[in-house]
Amino acid sequence: MSNTILVTGPDLHPSAVEIVKARGFSTAHTPAYADSANIIELLAETGAQGIVSRMGRIDAEVMDSAPGLKVISKHGVGVDNIDLEAAAQRGIPVIVATGANAVSVAEHAIALLLTASKRILPLDAGLRAGRWEKPGFSGLELAGSTIGLMGIGSIARATARMAQGLGLKVVAYDPYADPAQFEAIGAGRCESFEELASRSNILSLHCPLTDQTRGIVNAEALARMPEGSFVINTARGGLIDEAALVAAVQSGHIAGAGLDSFATEPPGEGHPFFAEPRIVVTPHIGGVTAEANARVGRNAVEGIFSVLDGAPLPPERIINRKLLTLADKPLPAMETL
Repeated sequence: MSNTILVTGPDLHPSAVEIVKARGFSTAHTPAYADSANIIELLAETGAQGIVSRMGRIDAEVMDSAPGLKVISKHGVGVDNIDLEAAAQRGIPVIVATGANAVSVAEHAIALLLTASKRILPLDAGLRAGRWEKPGFSGLELAGSTIGLMGIGSIARATARMAQGLGLKVVAYDPYADPAQFEAIGAGRCESFEELASRSNILSLHCPLTDQTRGIVNAEALARMPEGSFVINTARGGLIDEAALVAAVQSGHIAGAGLDSFATEPPGEGHPFFAEPRIVVTPHIGGVTAEANARVGRNAVEGIFSVLDGAPLPPERIINRKLLTLADKPLPAMETL
């Protein structure tokens, strides 16, 4: 069996690579956004025991090309590019780097909010074009507004703490979270997504993309939000009905948006967001900082070796834990929360 970790992406932080080398393993890399054929080819060549999933889809066909595959470790927390059920059926745990990039992503969420709400980009463009737009300008003060968090995981909690530092009130909706998580950050708990939308001057998305959440920010949800609200997304682009968001911004009901992800990535040329100056966009880089890359990379490979060694992992890190149980497959050792 090959002592190889396949990374679906062109790089891995040097500190993570050192952990791999110290264990007598090596890394192999796909190009950025490699297709399934390329991933399958490299898995067949390397006989990898673990995958660090960065870019590209890991589906049943990919898993079947790697009989020695024992664990898939997400470089981050978003696992919509991994077929969790197929992994569980094959006894392959899928683990995530919980909390490792939370501060960086939360900072980016706040940066998107400030850039959109303070109209930084159009003001900057106007000044560079020779316009002094101070006469008649009326800005927006955020303090006292309510930010609604869809999800209350580590990134959402970090965002809440930063938002409170700006004087924002915090409410959240997460049907799977323990009440203590809301209490820990002083967030009001909403009983439904509909309630969250109606209470949020700023709706910030921090939940996974699933069949239940796909397109959840649709025309109806946007209409529920108070007039002049903002939408911030540092999670997954598929959470938003993109056409509905553009229409809501153009109508003036939604004042603007700050988005770090798209339904299809990279987005196509001429995407409707690009023509709307009230929508601020970045190329899914909220967690791409030197500090977060180091933490996430180390977390991802350390998780792989924990599984290979049979060492315990916190249960929240094994994202398909319930599916493994349903498939009657052995669970990796788990620490008690």
